[in-house]
Amino acid sequence: MKLNQIPIQELELLPYTAIAKMYLEENKVTKNTADLFKEVCKLLGLSDDEYVDNIADFFESLTTSKEFILLEDGTWDLKANHKVKVVIEDIEEETDDEEENEDNLEEELDETDIDDIVDDEGFIDDDADDDLAELTIVDDDELEE
Repeated sequence: MKLNQIPIQELELLPYTAIAKMYLEENKVTKNTADLFKEVCKLLGLSDDEYVDNIADFFESLTTSKEFILLEDGTWDLKANHKVKVVIEDIEEETDDEEENEDNLEEELDETDIDDIVDDEGFIDDDADDDLAELTIVDDDELEE
């Protein structure tokens, strides 16, 4: 049944978004928020004051409804009319980079001889790195000064 054939008493029982959905389905067009709500108000016979009083609620209903989608040009359409495009390339690129980093890390570890760094007791050998020999231990009292 077309929207203009539905009695106004029945339309008044429907939420604005249900009327907007039927309008978009029937007319196969996209509309911005203001124009879409004007069409709903025209069907319901609402005044300009009622339009102004209710447009914010209508917009909120559109944005929270899972049946509508806001297009790049600022118009509303039904989600059922659009397909979702999933981009997997970004995920694959990150995965390739992570694998490459892991391979590089494994190569670095393979090139490092643990016996040159750790002594027989499992502690880092002080002579293993000359830069560590220049480090000194500082007490808490010395840090406060």
